[in-house]
Amino acid sequence: MELQSYTLPSGIRLVHQPVQSQVAHCGIFIHAGSRDETNDEHGIAHFIEHTIFKGTEKRNLFQVLNRLENVGADLNAYTGKEETCIYASFLNEYYGRTLELFQDIFFHSVFPEKELEREKQVVMDEIQSYRDTPDEQIFDDFEDLIFAGHPLGRNILGSARSLKKIRQKNVLNFIHRNYRLDEVVIASVGRIEFKKLVRLVDRYFHDHPFRGESNPRIRFQNYRPSVTVKKKKTNQVHCLVGAPAYDFGHELRIPLAILNNMLGGPGMNSRLSLALRERNGLTYHNESNYTAYSDAGIIHIYFGTDPAQYEKALAVVHQELRRLKEEKLSNHQLRTIKKQIIGQMAIAQESNLAAMLAIGKSYLLQNRFDPIEILIERIRQTTAEELIHIANEIFDEKQLSMLTFT
Repeated sequence: MELQSYTLPSGIRLVHQPVQSQVAHCGIFIHAGSRDETNDEHGIAHFIEHTIFKGTEKRNLFQVLNRLENVGADLNAYTGKEETCIYASFLNEYYGRTLELFQDIFFHSVFPEKELEREKQVVMDEIQSYRDTPDEQIFDDFEDLIFAGHPLGRNILGSARSLKKIRQKNVLNFIHRNYRLDEVVIASVGRIEFKKLVRLVDRYFHDHPFRGESNPRIRFQNYRPSVTVKKKKTNQVHCLVGAPAYDFGHELRIPLAILNNMLGGPGMNSRLSLALRERNGLTYHNESNYTAYSDAGIIHIYFGTDPAQYEKALAVVHQELRRLKEEKLSNHQLRTIKKQIIGQMAIAQESNLAAMLAIGKSYLLQNRFDPIEILIERIRQTTAEELIHIANEIFDEKQLSMLTFT
């Protein structure tokens, strides 16, 4: 169904996709994440996501949590490098209750010092858990390698040292500086008349003077390839190979997504899975991932393997990259990979929650959401020559970086 949209006088944008379901999904997306932190604020965006539920001017922690959970709803949040999102899944009849709570949390959270200190230990445990998982930590460390010296490279969680310095005044300063109302999107997927939804959003978000400041982001530049080895107490060698890639608005983003899916996507028949696991038995887990930010991107290949098999596995990875750059796909191969990614996209859109999250983020970054029909058409237009060109541009051996935990 066609998306419906509305912009409030405050600048907040509402976008809604009507669906025939008894469960609705709604989120408030704020265009502020870890890349908007100063050097002294490392981890504060994520810390705010944790502590924004700890009480408002009229509700304590338990009243905030119970407001939706007592009616069977699911309240959640996440922090990215460029956005923070508070979202909920609930029965359609509770749209008003959900939007009122979002308004209360967004505008009136008080961040009590006592709750901040208690939550620091929770986040510290999250950091320690992450450090105990090298096949997760390596992804953040690799972004720090690619985006060296730039806020995009810093991990979202922060560090023990940076967390200890966070006080209530720091939290409020970050919010007032970065939570601009004209960079906020409320996304909804559910069964509700749009006029009614607009009235509800108007009621709770209509006239708030709080707008934040204008803080243009610094674009990442001056990439330098790097090969880094870190010693870790692990039974496996963990390795990432990759490079910068296209940003979210780039005309070649969809073709690169096709290339990435063919190389190491979720299918067991991806080239990396067949070459590393099925033919050679070198890895249990391997994948490739492409992440597009508003003004930058990154693509990387991951594998974990026995130390004795590391050199062979790495050689296989480079062999597959050379194939992408040198071997033109036949018409049959091209049709097959297009059918695969189209099918995967269609299945993903069966999740209304996933659709709401995708719509909200897309509107946040480029004030539009391309329906699946447009994406499918771009996929169908992609040529084998285009994929060869992209592979040679992105996977230029002289531009690849590598990080190994051994």
